[in-house]
Amino acid sequence: VQLQASGGGLVQPGGSLRLSCAASGSIFSINTMGWYRRAPGKQRELVARITSGGSTNYADSVKGRFTISRDNAKNTVYLQMNSLKPEDTAVYYCNTDLRPYALGPFYDYWGQGTQVTVSS
Repeated sequence: VQLQASGGGLVQPGGSLRLSCAASGSIFSINTMGWYRRAPGKQRELVARITSGGSTNYADSVKGRFTISRDNAKNTVYLQMNSLKPEDTAVYYCNTDLRPYALGPFYDYWGQGTQVTVSS
């Protein structure tokens, strides 16, 4: 199983970016999909996550600015980031727990990370 993240880059304050993360390989079912980030000198933190049923939760710092969504047919999770601030600068990682095989356990997987830099 692989998670391929894309969509990071350099953007000015107030701008927008959309991150995508596609899961591929042996996948029977996917539970929660989410995004975390690690800023320089800080611990990794949850940004947003979405359950298989579509329930979402967000870090307080991004509520009202970021929107997480998923396309179950494509095994893909998205993070629409609007009104970006310099403090959003970080490496963003996608995460999912999925079941590779029927009747098997769920496993936790991480993407490779994509850099988001918000600067003028």
